[in-house]
Amino acid sequence: MRTLFLIAYDITDDRRLTQTREFLKGYSTGGQKSVYECFLTDGELVHVKRAIDGIIDEEDDRVHIFTMDGRSRTHTLGIGVQPKDPEYFYIG
Repeated sequence: MRTLFLIAYDITDDRRLTQTREFLKGYSTGGQKSVYECFLTDGELVHVKRAIDGIIDEEDDRVHIFTMDGRSRTHTLGIGVQPKDPEYFYIG
């Protein structure tokens, strides 16, 4: 079963920022700038946490992972698109 997470970050170093962004794009169904919508299994969540922990500098950077209730209605403004769990993910 996949759960919807919002992963937001504030990373001070351009290299670490790029690494984190490129990594999260592989798990993301959507997002904008430094916030990504990711439907993850428990195992994928563990992997994502470990990978990000290996990229960031805990003294300078910040990453928040919010668990979202996929049954809840979201409210979007502007060109926001409702998060959707796709049929499958290609991670590679």
